[in-house]
Amino acid sequence: GQLIRLAGQGGAGMGGAPAGDLLLEVQVQADAQWQLDGRNLVGAVPVAPWEAALGAVVPVGLPDGSTLKVRVPAGAQGGQVLSVRGKGWPGTPPGDLELAVRIVLPSGLEPRAKALYEQMAQALPDFDARRVAAAEAERAQP
Repeated sequence: GQLIRLAGQGGAGMGGAPAGDLLLEVQVQADAQWQLDGRNLVGAVPVAPWEAALGAVVPVGLPDGSTLKVRVPAGAQGGQVLSVRGKGWPGTPPGDLELAVRIVLPSGLEPRAKALYEQMAQALPDFDARRVAAAEAERAQP
């Protein structure tokens, strides 16, 4: 919605008058991967389960074609938002980059992954994902 004024770059004036100003209105094209929230650039960062559990530095491709390395902390949970200050929409001040952690699981149909999932199930028999999620939701309540 910002207007850019280019002095003297518009159409020629009537009767030999000098050219007027050209006004351009900036429109941001919608993107399936990124959204703007003010100056903040909002998206997701896909991570493997072990990257979320152990922590990792992962590459994130940005809309301008560059790549930024982002630190995923150990114990990251799906939906957790990682903020990178000053890496959002350019400006004064620049916005932040807000990345929701998206944990991508290997398919349980793949034999090696299935065997590892079975090992985890045997090694962690008391782990109850629904109980843990309910406890986290309760802690998040004001």
